[in-house]
Amino acid sequence: MAVPMKNGGMKSSKIIFLVVLSGITTGIGAFFGALVGTISQEVIALCLSLAAGAMIYIVSGELIPEANKLYNGRISALGNIIGILIGLIAMSI
Repeated sequence: MAVPMKNGGMKSSKIIFLVVLSGITTGIGAFFGALVGTISQEVIALCLSLAAGAMIYIVSGELIPEANKLYNGRISALGNIIGILIGLIAMSI
């Protein structure tokens, strides 16, 4: 997280502040996640499905098009297919 900010010319003190701030909010989110997770199995399933949907959205909207821009071959599509198959196999075991 700090490397792109440093490369962008941001001051080191501001970078440290933002990284620590990010860590604090992550800790607070983990605390509330632990509290919500103790409510019921249905709540845990809902939270995990929302997180999975967010990751699929990010991968589909950002990472796959960027991979296609960097490399015009078929390896990125093949990697996506293999990843989906591995995920399906892991879920069925």
